[in-house]
Amino acid sequence: LTSWNDSAVEVRPGLVHELVAERARLCPGAVAVSYEGRVLSYADLDAWANRLARVLRARGVGVGSLVGVCVGRSERLPVVLLAVLKAGGGYVPLDPEYPADRLAFMLADSGAGLLLVEDEFTVRLSELAGFGGEVFVVDGDGGGDVGVESGAALEVGVVPGDVAYVIYTSGSTGRPKGVLVEHGNVVNLLEGTRERFGFGSDDVWSLFHSYAFDFSVWELWGALVSGGRVVVVPRALTRSPEGLWALLVDEGVTVLNQTPSMFAQVARAAVDSGGVGLARLEWVIFGGEALEAVHVREWFTAVGS
Repeated sequence: LTSWNDSAVEVRPGLVHELVAERARLCPGAVAVSYEGRVLSYADLDAWANRLARVLRARGVGVGSLVGVCVGRSERLPVVLLAVLKAGGGYVPLDPEYPADRLAFMLADSGAGLLLVEDEFTVRLSELAGFGGEVFVVDGDGGGDVGVESGAALEVGVVPGDVAYVIYTSGSTGRPKGVLVEHGNVVNLLEGTRERFGFGSDDVWSLFHSYAFDFSVWELWGALVSGGRVVVVPRALTRSPEGLWALLVDEGVTVLNQTPSMFAQVARAAVDSGGVGLARLEWVIFGGEALEAVHVREWFTAVGS
């Protein structure tokens, strides 16, 4: 009752995108994002997001605005989400794999007036009945005239109480509900745990979960505000325990975030491989479901630590 709950720490007020920008100033050449051999340094990530943020501002995005984001898994995903924050808005993640009626509901319910989408998913727009807002394609270096914009940061007047993103519940007990999460909430989580876990610039995080699932907030921004590298897991490997295991080994992942159901499959893949090659892994962090002891035992049997 005492030791487990004695977890209060002093957390400085801050904004998600400003903490990432601080890392870009401190370690501009360090790798921030990697995906299938392609990498973005912190300087590249920050500048690209700043350019896109200026385009979004020109389209009316500001403090309190909500922006729908429908993009796939690549190194571009963190750029787009970061750009929305830098423009002052909050992002509404719309996983392109979701059913069309759910995407249409989330867009309408959130009131997002702008939708950022990659060209490969524009065909889905015809299925999103009722959306009357602007659509902006973010292919290439961001789409449109992003490349000619300044890479310097904007001053937009965001405060910790402003919305950073909206995550929708599953709707398993009724209609899905959009939860507005403020910058201050995210920063409290990330800053309050960074010192306790000892996260730092040497860490490599896996972005395994859908960015429309709240676990992704921890995976993505946890890596970037601590100066680490986030590995965007390809879609195919999120459905392949053996492929995911190989990725963890090849990329030297140190922070693995999993739901227990997927971890059970990864643990079996670890057993089948003999647990070889995962020397750098330091943390496996769970959420979303109950963790079965049998799968933990399988893991320790295979990996040893």
